[in-house]
Amino acid sequence: MQSVADGNLTVEAALASLQKTLLAPERALELEFARPDLKRAWRQSFPEVVFAPGKSSEQVFQIAVELRQTHDVVLASRAEAEQARSVLLLAQEQGLSDVKYHQSAAVISFGVFPQVERGSEDAAEVAVLTGGTVDIPVAEEALVVLESAGVSCRRYFDMGVAGLHRLLGSLDCVRKSRVVLVVAGMDGALPSVVCGLVGVPVIAVPTAAGYGTGLGGLAALASMLNTCAPGLTVVNIDNGLGAAAFAIRVLRGAPEPA
Repeated sequence: MQSVADGNLTVEAALASLQKTLLAPERALELEFARPDLKRAWRQSFPEVVFAPGKSSEQVFQIAVELRQTHDVVLASRAEAEQARSVLLLAQEQGLSDVKYHQSAAVISFGVFPQVERGSEDAAEVAVLTGGTVDIPVAEEALVVLESAGVSCRRYFDMGVAGLHRLLGSLDCVRKSRVVLVVAGMDGALPSVVCGLVGVPVIAVPTAAGYGTGLGGLAALASMLNTCAPGLTVVNIDNGLGAAAFAIRVLRGAPEPA
C-alpha cells in the first residue's frame, strides 16, 4: 500500500499481490494436530479463536502461539479453570507475560488488548444487557471478545422484563450505543422488548438458564426467533462469542464488493 501511495506500484499490481498473499496455501506448520488459520483476520475482520474443550493444555497453548505470529491478540474460549492454570504455567515457562485468564468469561487471552478511546461511558460502541445475573458468564464471553478487538462496551446487567423499570431507567444510555447485544434465558423476552425500543442493530443471545420447560435454552431461542420486533438477529444458545463477532462486523461495516 505504501508503494502504491508513493507511485512505485500500480493498483492492479498491488491487488494481484494481495490476492496471491491472502489466497495462497498456509506455510507448512510443525503442529501435527491442528492447522491454525493465520490469515483469518485479514479475510473476516477477526482472528481464529481456539475452542479449548476437548484439547489438552499443551494443544491450546501451541495453537495460540502459532496464531500469535500474525495476530496481536489471540483468544481461547470455554477454558476450564484447571486447564487455564496449566496454560498459564506453560506461558510462564516460555517467558510470555501477556497471557491472562478471564475467569468470568472462561476465556484465555494471549496478547495485550488495544486501548479504547472513549469520551464517556455513555458513548460506548456496544451496550451489553443481560436478563439476569445467571446470564452474565455468556455476556462476559462476548465482552472479552469485543474488548480484545478494541471495541468500547458498557454493561447493563440484570435488566429482565420482570422488572421493566430497570431497562427503562437505562434506555437513554442504551440508545447511544451503535449496537446492542442482549443475553437472556428463561422466556427470552428481553431482546424483543429492547429491539422495539431502539433504532440500532440488536443481537440476541439465548442462554440455557431456566426451568424444566426451558429445555436448556431452546424455549428462549424459539421465543427470540419468533419475535414480533422486526430486524432482531439471533445467535445460538450461549454463543456470546458469535454475537460479539457479528457485532464487530457490523461496527466495521461491509467491505466493498470484490
